[in-house]
Amino acid sequence: HVQRRIVVECNIRGRDLGGLVAEAQRAVAKAVTLPAGYELTWGGQFEHLQEAAGRLALVVPVTLLLILGLLSVIFGNMRPALLIFLNVPLALSGGILALRLRGLPLSISAVIGCIALLGIAVLNAVVLVSHIRRLETEGVPIDQAVVQGAMDRLRPVLMTALVASLGFLPMALATSMGAEVQRPLATVVIGGLITSTALTLFVIPSLYRRFRQPGATGYG
Repeated sequence: HVQRRIVVECNIRGRDLGGLVAEAQRAVAKAVTLPAGYELTWGGQFEHLQEAAGRLALVVPVTLLLILGLLSVIFGNMRPALLIFLNVPLALSGGILALRLRGLPLSISAVIGCIALLGIAVLNAVVLVSHIRRLETEGVPIDQAVVQGAMDRLRPVLMTALVASLGFLPMALATSMGAEVQRPLATVVIGGLITSTALTLFVIPSLYRRFRQPGATGYG
């Protein structure tokens, strides 16, 4: 059957799309009573946002499981994979904190930034743990291997984090068209790299002995 349609459009500035639509939906539900035969639909970019959020709800957990599985295969043991995976929550907490400090929403672009952040954070941890493990297999005592490994990999880890942060800095400071997408993504990556780098250089070496298989050299 044929229905008449009335379209109400708006452009958003200075707000996140999901938060604004949620607020508008509450206001409309409170103030508007639809007569029989009428229906209200929220579409446009908000509809695309909901579809993207549904896909990311599947992609993010699968990505985390794949990272954990690949790490366990690379090292031949789950212990180093779990140790490296400790980078994930602290990296994410740093990214979320950076968003909070800048007053930015946790948008779809910010979630995509989290996925990019995880790759860099995990890579830095792999570089460090692999080097410590190699020193152990060469006969270096575990305490000395931990300290020497952290010192040897200080420059590569810092350089990786610094290069990535500087690369995302123009996006974090963007004010031109598309900045509402660029700023959350870049902010998450930069903030997360700060905290994940600190974890990589200080916390992982400190916890290495606890995650090391008892009575074994390295994790083998």
